[in-house]
Amino acid sequence: MKSYLTVGRNASFRFTERKSVFIGNIFRTESDEAAAAAIAGVRDMYPDARHNVYAYILRQGNMSRYTDDGEPHGTAGMPVLQVLRGRQLTDCTVVVTRYFGGVLLGTGGLVRAYTEAASGACDAAGTVRMTPCVFVRIRSGYTDYQKIRSIVSRAGGTERETEYGDSVTAEYSIDSERAEAVLAAVADQTSARATAETVGSGYAELAE
Repeated sequence: MKSYLTVGRNASFRFTERKSVFIGNIFRTESDEAAAAAIAGVRDMYPDARHNVYAYILRQGNMSRYTDDGEPHGTAGMPVLQVLRGRQLTDCTVVVTRYFGGVLLGTGGLVRAYTEAASGACDAAGTVRMTPCVFVRIRSGYTDYQKIRSIVSRAGGTERETEYGDSVTAEYSIDSERAEAVLAAVADQTSARATAETVGSGYAELAE
């Protein structure tokens, strides 16, 4: 598995170009169904808009789709898709809503406007890198817990959830390529007092 880039959060961006209002909305979507739901939600939000142009890219099935939604061919959906491709983003959907202001923008003007709307939404959302991880649960005493947190943090791992009682049980996301070394360091620096078990694997956002 390889790491990938996606948006940090759902976000929106609005601007006006020669009386037409453009609203870019971006969502993190990990399936075709999620993308369709996001698109439908925007259409419900702006039912009186002239156009709701969309584009999305998914890791699932290596899929990408777009639509001009009534704009001249190649002036809307493809420019939005190209923004996502240019930023190497996946598992996300952009919908750009246009309220027509009565002034024709021309082919070049439409491409620029839809590109700006998509880019603005991406900027507002931010970008995160999702990394293949091992999820590890470690049980330890409180003193060792601080050592473990430091070991994991230095390796770029993150703490997912923690339970406090007579001992501390914490679950961490650790880069798959570093997990073995991290667990060895935990065992060494706690003199094997801490007990660790792997509870799963998947993608997670890690600290830079």
